[in-house]
Amino acid sequence: MRITGGRARGRKIYAPKSDKIRVTSDMVRESLFDILPSMEGALFLDIFAGTGSVGIEALSRGSAGVVFIEKEPLHARTLEKNLKLCGFEELGEVIVASAEKGIHVLSGRRRRFDVVFADPPYDRGLAAPTSWGLLGKSGLISGEGTLVVEHSFRENIADSDEFVLTDQRRYGDTVISFLKLRL
Repeated sequence: MRITGGRARGRKIYAPKSDKIRVTSDMVRESLFDILPSMEGALFLDIFAGTGSVGIEALSRGSAGVVFIEKEPLHARTLEKNLKLCGFEELGEVIVASAEKGIHVLSGRRRRFDVVFADPPYDRGLAAPTSWGLLGKSGLISGEGTLVVEHSFRENIADSDEFVLTDQRRYGDTVISFLKLRL
């Protein structure tokens, strides 16, 4: 697995040998960052971060900082190793906690992000609840910010009281849903 664009383009990053991880493919990451506005100076939150490939891609493309939330300690250690390999250890913060606890911690700090990316485990019914239940009232997404949810095509994401679905793209079994806050 390699970083697909920006300063660390072509740099190899690692994933632990674990059946508890599903890495976002290079093709999906490249497409995601082709769709999103420029990362230059943006603050990025990567939830269910795994190896950190998506957040590290954001850093490579100019993000001012990324916070990663990952509950599995082995994955978090790999993520920290990947940050160091790419020279981004000063720009990334890793919170080793469940998505719910990590979001709560960041809400308490009153952090706001331009892009929030969530990649919950597939086919466990977590895509919509993560979006609506955890993030809807968290205050973590800036007014013009974007919520991006990577999920299985078998899970549905639609408009809610808090969010408007603005775009969806399918790549095999993977769907990337783009949402904005209802203002």
